[in-house]
Amino acid sequence: MKKRLHKKVTSLVALLLLVPFLAFGQSAQAEENYLNIESDAAMLIEAETGKIIYEKNADTVLGIASMTKMMTEYLLLEAIAEKKVTWEQEVTISDYAYRVSQDRGLSNVPLLKNGKYNVKELYEAMAIYSANGATIALSELLAGSESNFVKMMNDKAGELGLEDYKFVNSTGLSNSLLKGDHPKGTEANDENVLSAKATAKLAYYLINDYPEVLEAAKTPKKVFREGTDHQIQMDNWNWMLPGLVFGYEGVDGLKTGHTDFAGYCFTGTAERDGVRYITVVMNAQSNGKRSFEARFQETKKLLDYAFSNYQLEEVLPEESQIKGHKTLSVAKGKEKQVDIHTKEPLKVLMKRGEKENYQTAFELDKKAVDEKERIAAPFKAGKTVGYVSATSEGGQDLGYLTKEGEKAAKVPVVTAESVEKANWFVLSMRSVGGFFGDIWSSAADTVKGWF
Repeated sequence: MKKRLHKKVTSLVALLLLVPFLAFGQSAQAEENYLNIESDAAMLIEAETGKIIYEKNADTVLGIASMTKMMTEYLLLEAIAEKKVTWEQEVTISDYAYRVSQDRGLSNVPLLKNGKYNVKELYEAMAIYSANGATIALSELLAGSESNFVKMMNDKAGELGLEDYKFVNSTGLSNSLLKGDHPKGTEANDENVLSAKATAKLAYYLINDYPEVLEAAKTPKKVFREGTDHQIQMDNWNWMLPGLVFGYEGVDGLKTGHTDFAGYCFTGTAERDGVRYITVVMNAQSNGKRSFEARFQETKKLLDYAFSNYQLEEVLPEESQIKGHKTLSVAKGKEKQVDIHTKEPLKVLMKRGEKENYQTAFELDKKAVDEKERIAAPFKAGKTVGYVSATSEGGQDLGYLTKEGEKAAKVPVVTAESVEKANWFVLSMRSVGGFFGDIWSSAADTVKGWF
């Protein structure tokens, strides 16, 4: 009887231990079934911290088509920021860029052979209309040749920690469409590829490092070379911009893509009520069939899910003290302790109604204190001594896209007051007091030992 009872109790304990893991698996599976994203891969992240909300085949390497141009945009905006080129700088069109620009089967603004265009108009043609000839012209400006630019792209991908990537040209076109003019060092049938996670990470860095990219990305239409004999209407391929066919409130970017190899792809971004999301869908389908509209329909599912189910909640207000960490010991200060509190509010993106599941955690900055966890005087009020974050006790947590993003999800804990260094007399008296205190403690311990 006792053995049977023991077995039942053991089985019950084991089942209870499994419940959180079963709940997590069911939660993840439920979201997958609920969203039913029809694409080969997908990602949904919060844009400020890179918190991952949803992923599907996120590490599978796939074709990216013109989403490639996000890397070209990044390198151009970086060069602008570093004053290596200017928006007004003139670009002479090479034979190669000219030939590609004349192919109206591709997205293009026809460029004049040996014509001169400034950087700004070529950039807008690339960002708004995905113009391939204009993109090549910019790559040649930045690196001397598209072949050199491809090396820059791959180097930057490594620097940004994209992990799964291969760039073979600046545009995202299949190399086979370049009719033998593909960059040296690449194959005639090569393709640009990234994983959904790497694509989301590229968009994350592009938006956070150069938010001005959204000014062009959100432009629904513009006339290229307006007022000249060569003007052409540029309609943005992102039909989710407000006012367009699949207009969606808050959408202001970022980049579409399509080739036979990649299918229909889209990296989108939208902001509402101070919260921005980034989405990626690769080879989107509708009822199992590729379609132009599918990439926007699947993106809408992701954005609807994010805006309907998640919100930014304040877990701790500004100048909050952390339970168990309200003060910090001070070394060599006029005061022996100092109050510490949050520098700013701790806000966390979470599912609606789950605020009570979140607990705060304090992490001391080891560089700010000594081995006894004391802060050395003197110091000013507002000195960072650690960080506080909030984590959920249950539910699904897919982590963050980058280490920088994970750090951005924490807020600094700082000293509430300034503390001056104590003078030599006070420090001497403390040393004497400490010396006799040690003698007294030692004697007391000895006496205790007698009994």
